Amino acid sequence: MNRFFGHLSTVIRHRHMVMRHCFKAGIIKRGLLHDLSKFSPTEFIPGVLYFQGDRSPNEREREVEGASKAWMHHKGRNRHHFEYWTDYSPKTKKMEAVRMPDVFIFEMFCDRVAASKIYNGENYTAEMPLAYFMRAKHRRIIERETAAKLEFLLRMLSEKGENYTFSYIRRQVRRNKNGRTVWPGLIVPQE
Repeated sequence: MNRFFGHLSTVIRHRHMVMRHCFKAGIIKRGLLHDLSKFSPTEFIPGVLYFQGDRSPNEREREVEGASKAWMHHKGRNRHHFEYWTDYSPKTKKMEAVRMPDVFIFEMFCDRVAASKIYNGENYTAEMPLAYFMRAKHRRIIERETAAKLEFLLRMLSEKGENYTFSYIRRQVRRNKNGRTVWPGLIVPQE
């Protein structure tokens, strides 16, 4: 029973924190829709079974089962995960990462910051989401511009704080509505 309420509490706290971040970022609809699939039986039941409180239950499910069915379900329904954005390349005929629309990059940023806050509690610092991203940077299958944009936002958070970063994202959201997506200072590494 403790795992049930522990997992439920974690999911609700995380979702509400992402919603608050999305509202600050000016992407209200993304905040309202964020992670609703976590309440489906396919994701919720393994979340309870593998709940630990200090990390994603998907990690424990992978260790025990060899794969996480909950994660596969989740990433296939939530466009704020870069893993959702893969497809067969017409050139190579292989599965490859494709570019994410900016609105989902912004939601992914909000998600990562909220997850760092939930799992690190009072020990959270603005550097933690960037450190987590950098630990697996070279193992990820993520489109290079998408990765550069996310890293850019995480670095901005680490160096300039939340208020500055959310203000930057709000400006980007407004520009995007006008068809002008410009990322001042963004450098996309060449392949």
